[in-house]
Amino acid sequence: MKTGIHPNYTECNVSCVCGNKFTTFATIPSISVEICNACHPFYTGKQKLVDAEGRVDRFMRKYKMNAAS
Repeated sequence: MKTGIHPNYTECNVSCVCGNKFTTFATIPSISVEICNACHPFYTGKQKLVDAEGRVDRFMRKYKMNAAS
């Protein structure tokens, strides 16, 4: 690698609007994010399937599946 052309890679403090704070490494000293792994629905298990047109229900009826399986 060439010397003098790469940015400084230092410890970075990341803060989320939910209050979660952690450190990582980046080229800037601090990052503020709107959503993190502590409040994201996918990682917390609170993700919901949004089906406005009834496609999931129609699929379940077509293949005679119940919602639990």
